[in-house]
Amino acid sequence: MGRSDVNETMLSGEAALLSRRNLLRGGAMLGGAAGLALSPLGRGLAWAATPEAAGWPAMRRLISDATAVHHLPGALAMLGWGDRPATVIAGGTQGMEDSTPLGPDSLFRAYSMTKPLTGMIAAILIDQGKLKLDQPLADFVPEFANPKVAIDPVKSLDAVPATGQITIRHLLTHTAGLGYAGIGQEMVSNTMLQQGVVPAVISRQQIPGRTPPGPTLAPDAFLRAAAALPLVSEPGRKWIYSMGLDVLGLAMERITGKGLETLMDEHLFGPLGMASSWFRVPLTEQARMTSNYGIQQGKIAPLDPAKGSIYRDAPAFAFGGSGLVTSPADYDRFLAMVLGGGKLGGKQLVSPAAVAMAVSNLLPAGADTSVMKPAGSGFGAGARVGISGSDIGFYGWGGAASTVGFVNRRIGLRAGFWVQYMPSEALPVRDGFNAALLQDLAAMAAARKAA
Repeated sequence: MGRSDVNETMLSGEAALLSRRNLLRGGAMLGGAAGLALSPLGRGLAWAATPEAAGWPAMRRLISDATAVHHLPGALAMLGWGDRPATVIAGGTQGMEDSTPLGPDSLFRAYSMTKPLTGMIAAILIDQGKLKLDQPLADFVPEFANPKVAIDPVKSLDAVPATGQITIRHLLTHTAGLGYAGIGQEMVSNTMLQQGVVPAVISRQQIPGRTPPGPTLAPDAFLRAAAALPLVSEPGRKWIYSMGLDVLGLAMERITGKGLETLMDEHLFGPLGMASSWFRVPLTEQARMTSNYGIQQGKIAPLDPAKGSIYRDAPAFAFGGSGLVTSPADYDRFLAMVLGGGKLGGKQLVSPAAVAMAVSNLLPAGADTSVMKPAGSGFGAGARVGISGSDIGFYGWGGAASTVGFVNRRIGLRAGFWVQYMPSEALPVRDGFNAALLQDLAAMAAARKAA
């Protein structure tokens, strides 16, 4: 399929039935998929390599194939060791109808890659003594003082009182029992979609054949409506992908009197020099915006074109679980800070204690994590963490538009992959990133052994 096959408007008819659940669920799966990239390498790569010497041949082929074979407008990988400058491997343009070359300063929808930043803000506030990890959410959001749990969340909203309270730990680790509009398959999550308890945006365009969600409620109304609905699981019992980081973002606003974006400006964006990260793209920066595409039955069509992107509009609030627009260069600075234990450019910009907390396994004891991938993973502040074997040192997550960002502290690697298509499984590109990275790292290990 060439570019001439790309429709200027959304696909129509049956081919257009891109469900919101399929579009958004990528974030729940990407963290696990990204983690697979390093697991087979063991401890043999605990060394520093120069990216210039490495060459990353498999990654370069992947980026080339993303445009030449899979007909995406562009793709970019950003790979770095320690605090050294990253290698940028990019191909293509910012959009099908945009001749601007894709680069590290292009703007991408991070979607669920927002979650680790929100989690880091929570870790900073905990380190500052402004909240506690196991403090009840109801201390700050009294609407959640009397949570109820659905008896059969798939079929009914009938509920009984919960046996425990939702805590900050639960919100950070997707164990609060909250639903997730458009992603969860329960009646609770579907009701959220109808009532505007929807902490995400996709497009200004209506997807044919799909009922549009209700407008996202303002912060206080959002929390009231969310608290009025039953949970889908007892707090602390199960890992269920949820809107916990969005609720946490609003809770931190009540705690500090500052919006989440202001908190990120003060603690992350400003100190780290992340000058291209927003929850609403400024008018002066819109020329850098990429377009996002929907793929169905092998056909690609604009889902959120850059020129009419919904990210030009002010959101109902800063969605802590999905709302960030950022550049690969900016996100790499965040990853480098995490890899450096809070240091960037030789300066301690985030406390070591906050970073150590964020990247540690924060799951409540005994929580059922059977649906997490890969099996046996832990979960930290908004991102998957590796806790056993060669997976130790992993911290990161992915986004619904097929992006990935993670570090492996054991081997000193940071990695980001940037494309814009949904759902992720529609093309082998996202998973190809994992395979290419593994191939190149294995080749480096072999070359070092032979040297």
